[in-house]
Amino acid sequence: MRHVDFSPLYRSTVGFDRLFTMLDSLAQPDSGQTYPPYNIERTGEDAYRISMAVAGFSEKEIAIEAHRNVLSVKGERKDEANGEGSEVLYRGIAARSFERRFQLADHVEVLGAELKNGLLHIDLKRSVPEELKPRKIEIANGGKAKQIEAKAAA
Repeated sequence: MRHVDFSPLYRSTVGFDRLFTMLDSLAQPDSGQTYPPYNIERTGEDAYRISMAVAGFSEKEIAIEAHRNVLSVKGERKDEANGEGSEVLYRGIAARSFERRFQLADHVEVLGAELKNGLLHIDLKRSVPEELKPRKIEIANGGKAKQIEAKAAA
């Protein structure tokens, strides 16, 4: 993919720094991060759910933080000591720490999270304030036309 240089636009715009930073971050690959796998689904008109496969992690080993428009999910697994005399011959279940970040749109709130059957479900809801929602303007049906000019002399 070609890299686009936004530096000339920085000199002639004010207040668009966040937009250009987001565009720059979209152009950069996510360094091949694929762990843990996740799904993003729409569960309602303004409701969303992020589901992450975090098998082997407990609620205490996962931290979820929402700050401004970024949702961070961190998992740090403590080393488990195997029983006396046992050794792992093959490790197919990932036990590495992870950090996954999601960019949230404006007015998206985290409602809650639930860890069930090895899946972490994070529920999100977009709630736009009433003053920012579009509103319908009624057109009044004026039965009588207004007189613009002064009355003519009789």
